[in-house]
Amino acid sequence: MQQPQLRFFARLKVTVDGPQEIGQISQGLRRVIPITGGTVEGDGWSGKVLPGGADFQLVMTPRMAALDARYILESTSGERIFIENRAVRVAEPEITAKLVAGEVVDPALIYFRCTPRMESAAERFQWVSERIFVGTGVRHPDSVELTFYEVL
Repeated sequence: MQQPQLRFFARLKVTVDGPQEIGQISQGLRRVIPITGGTVEGDGWSGKVLPGGADFQLVMTPRMAALDARYILESTSGERIFIENRAVRVAEPEITAKLVAGEVVDPALIYFRCTPRMESAAERFQWVSERIFVGTGVRHPDSVELTFYEVL
């Protein structure tokens, strides 16, 4: 059986607003991070992240957060891709606390991996719903940088 390979799909810079704190629930600290826009650079295409999505976060332990972001990409040609991106972010407790507080931290200190699932009605991008993607992320106080790869 052949080992899976990865092919670059897109690099995103997703801008975000301040968190909406729901508070401590039985599973952890619930937060919602509104998505305000951003840019995307793909392999042979580019576009923007539309405002209106959100990242539904659950800080489960002092080390680990489960992320569930949903948003829309729009190519410069007007084609749209819906993304449901689930991620795991793990760091030492003091680093996680800085992230939750909106402070700048060294991305090398954080494990941030994601599994974006995509859908599109656009002819050029219909194939994305038939593939598996993985990605990496870096959290900044006002944005998230993501790189998505198609699993071959």
